[in-house]
Amino acid sequence: MKSICEMTAEEIGKAYREKTLTVPEVVKAFLDNIEKEDEKIKAYITVCKEEALKKADEVQAMFDAEKEMGALAGIPIAIKDNICTKGIRTTCASKMLENFIPPYDASVMKKIEATNAIILGKTNMDEFAMGGSTENSAFFITKNPVNLDKVPGGSSGGSAAAVAGKMAPISLGSDTGGSIREPASFCGIVGMKPTYGLVSRYGLVAFASSLDQIGPFSKTVRDNAVLLTAIAGHDEMDSTSANVENKDYEKALVNDVKGLKIGVPKEYFGEGINEEVRASLEKAIEKYKELGAEVEECSLPVTEYALPTYYIIACAEASSNLGRYDGIRYGYRTKNFESLKDIYKNSRTEGFGDEVKRRIILGTYVLSSGYYDAYYKKAQKVRTLVKKGFEEAFEKYDVLLTPTVPTVAFDIGSKSKNPLEMYMTDILTVSINIAGVPAISIPCGKDSSGMPIGMQLIAKHFNEETLYRAAYTFEQNMEVQK
Repeated sequence: MKSICEMTAEEIGKAYREKTLTVPEVVKAFLDNIEKEDEKIKAYITVCKEEALKKADEVQAMFDAEKEMGALAGIPIAIKDNICTKGIRTTCASKMLENFIPPYDASVMKKIEATNAIILGKTNMDEFAMGGSTENSAFFITKNPVNLDKVPGGSSGGSAAAVAGKMAPISLGSDTGGSIREPASFCGIVGMKPTYGLVSRYGLVAFASSLDQIGPFSKTVRDNAVLLTAIAGHDEMDSTSANVENKDYEKALVNDVKGLKIGVPKEYFGEGINEEVRASLEKAIEKYKELGAEVEECSLPVTEYALPTYYIIACAEASSNLGRYDGIRYGYRTKNFESLKDIYKNSRTEGFGDEVKRRIILGTYVLSSGYYDAYYKKAQKVRTLVKKGFEEAFEKYDVLLTPTVPTVAFDIGSKSKNPLEMYMTDILTVSINIAGVPAISIPCGKDSSGMPIGMQLIAKHFNEETLYRAAYTFEQNMEVQK
């Protein structure tokens, strides 16, 4: 018999309807587990204990009155700490926003509220979502629940660790260059980066506005599809929000990939890919062939330019977005100043961590006079080429299949002194953000030390249903999570 904290959101929802569990029971079980486990994992920055228990009683009263309830009613959820939550501290894991309590909810939070899901708390992350290991938080390092010596990935490491560590059945993260998919891969769970514009960014604290996207984490593909259905949709408050019809992604979950055309870009299997990761992916490819998919090798030659292009664009947008934290308007203000210039300089010096400063400096450099054309403008042209490369691939294939990350989760502290090495972990994920297409990471095996390996599936714009179909079929036919 599964304990409550081992159950999926689907199983919890079923237990509510069968009246074998109550909402307060479930919420209390997760809060108790957070109290017990989070001391060592450190997934949460803020735990909303009282609010969660109060909401649990309210939702249970609705169940008792036999009101019509959706699939996420009473389901506990963890929220990345860069998504604004009215009345709940939202820090972006930065000293700069340590005491910031938003006066409004992000659009996704209004949607979550409408489902009657229950917010357990806000999760740790790399400061302002800049990093791939959750070691860049101003507060503490989050550890991988599978092995506490390893990183959980980043920047949404807290949200992934909360699900993998049985401290929430589902969670929300954000993905700018791989920040949902990499932690999903490292922690052995499902993480979806939707098409840019599918989920509103209103109330998401900006890192790189043309790349950021909110998306779901879960234990299973079904839970993931249900959560994306709840948060997707057009929002007038977000000028980049796409006006596309709302879909029920759960309907895409059919255990069948016959006739599905899968391309395997050879550039994603080049040097730097760990041999056990490669072997696990090759097994997955064989499994898809066995299940009736048409799989063949293909080429995405522009891939090699994606990483430098990403870091130029992302840092330029970060430099622009983070200019607002000046010690005057809001956020941290230094106590050490004699002039206005001191306020600006010291507030930013003391308020931002090293990685954020590094990216602001890089971004300011590529936007500066004399370098704009050489770097930023050129990067935007390459971005167009990357998009075009994906468009051409999707004329021929329904899905592209790649590793999510070249390796399994690495040791805490092993790359933090070498930013370049750390940036290389994003090499297989950033091109997806540049192109704005959707991608999902699902578990596809473990290495010899028991660390999870993730497989990335990519589809064309607004084709999340195909991803869910391919991911669900694989999940149903591969016993990788046991």
